[in-house]
Amino acid sequence: MRRVAIVTGGTRGIGRAICERLKADGFTVIANYAGNDAAANQLKADTGIASYKWDVGDHEATLAGCTRVAQEVGPIDVVVNNAGITRDGTLHRMSYDDWNEVMRINLGGCFNMAKACFPGMRERGWGRIVNIGSINGQAGQYGQVNYAAAKSGIHGFTKALAQEGAKFGVTVNAIAPGYIDTDMVAAVPPPVLEKIVAKIPVGRLGQAHEIARGVAFLCSEDAGFVTGSTMSINGGQHMY
Repeated sequence: MRRVAIVTGGTRGIGRAICERLKADGFTVIANYAGNDAAANQLKADTGIASYKWDVGDHEATLAGCTRVAQEVGPIDVVVNNAGITRDGTLHRMSYDDWNEVMRINLGGCFNMAKACFPGMRERGWGRIVNIGSINGQAGQYGQVNYAAAKSGIHGFTKALAQEGAKFGVTVNAIAPGYIDTDMVAAVPPPVLEKIVAKIPVGRLGQAHEIARGVAFLCSEDAGFVTGSTMSINGGQHMY
């Protein structure tokens, strides 16, 4: 039986690229998403990858969603925590809701998915959890105290959970993407984006498939001795 992988935020951008790569590598892939039905339907039409809809920031919905996937598709062996949002603004303009929603989804989603899937991985003696952090969780970013805190939290979460999973054959790693050519980055005003690209030594934005390659390695049998690590894929913008 092929291993089952679930990718949160898996219907667009980096998440979709990860889904496509894992399917090509032989996994049975499920994409989780929160709201964009059109993107989910397009993914299904283009690739045959099924999607399940729930908010990963909702603890009970996540437990129920993962139970449904396990019942309908099979035990979940791989979790890629990719779902994330931004609510940017300087601290004096940032509302509590802006702070809380980013923490709830970006960091809370990692906890909720691990809570749902980690016990089964331990029992079966094999599992892969890959958490998508960010260069801004490593270096910080003006106007992103919420996002940077959540992504930095993901890196700490990864190291702690890796210690719990190691003796059970469950690896937990993170990837910290730099600026990738996705809809989220496309929303950055062009003058600001030009300044960002000027600071990237390779001289360009990254591509979603370049992140997916890193995820694919960490999910593979070849990565069994890699755990608690953060892979930085950022074109040299931040060397950590």
